[in-house]
Amino acid sequence: MICYLNGQFLPVEEATVSVMDRGFLLGDGLFETVPIYQAGLFKWDAHWQRLECGASYLGIPLPCSAIETHAAAVEVIRRNQLSNGVLRITLTRGIGRRGYSPKGAGQPTLAITSHAGPALDGAHLQLWSAITSTIRLPAGGMLNSFKHTSKLPQVLARAEADVAGADEAIMLNTSNELAEGASSNLFWIEGTTICTPPLSAGILAGVTRDFVIELCSGIGLGFEERTASQKALFEAEGSFVTSSGIGIAALVKLDNRPLPTSKVTSRIYDEFCRAVTTGFGRRS
Repeated sequence: MICYLNGQFLPVEEATVSVMDRGFLLGDGLFETVPIYQAGLFKWDAHWQRLECGASYLGIPLPCSAIETHAAAVEVIRRNQLSNGVLRITLTRGIGRRGYSPKGAGQPTLAITSHAGPALDGAHLQLWSAITSTIRLPAGGMLNSFKHTSKLPQVLARAEADVAGADEAIMLNTSNELAEGASSNLFWIEGTTICTPPLSAGILAGVTRDFVIELCSGIGLGFEERTASQKALFEAEGSFVTSSGIGIAALVKLDNRPLPTSKVTSRIYDEFCRAVTTGFGRRS
């Protein structure tokens, strides 16, 4: 596999980062996971904007422009001959002094890797089981808006799901409200209304989340951001999660209890597949 690291294209086995890099030492950085559909980058501009906003908030200067980074991403895809999968962009503050202070940090580190995945053409909607994580997310935290590299809460939640043999961990916030999956955004269905926790619940402003909200509006479904307890998932007509890595997956079980399922989820998934396979939102 060929990756991009600080201006160079090289095999991942030869790509090295200093042990003094603040991303390694402190998780001082950001990342984006961009879907690759039919060799094109899906919703590139939205992913770049979130990375740009996060870098500004953290005070990390971007070493490359949007045009330069996009060109490098496209070249990584070309060199790896990928049609479908995900592209990961990782940005760290770079090498710095010992300690928490970012003062004196040098050139930021920028890495781009790609990872193969299945095509959506003819794919079936995935049916996922989940557990409720014991790890809580802080409600209202500004850092929740970005994909920062300090993701230990999600790592621990995902570990709980692994132990339980589940596909995902549903995380509540410090107010005991539904927040998100360890690696996904959460939705539930009430009649013809699609509900999801608000950003203030402590969730990531997911790019795929936003796209699904657009799709729902386009096919006549209502949408509402709503705070709710875990009970809402058992009382809803159906629920599902979204992420750049998997697109959409239906939730059919939570904590070994069956969840209601809805044809509306399949309808949304079919519309999602139609959109991405016909080139909507894709940039080459």
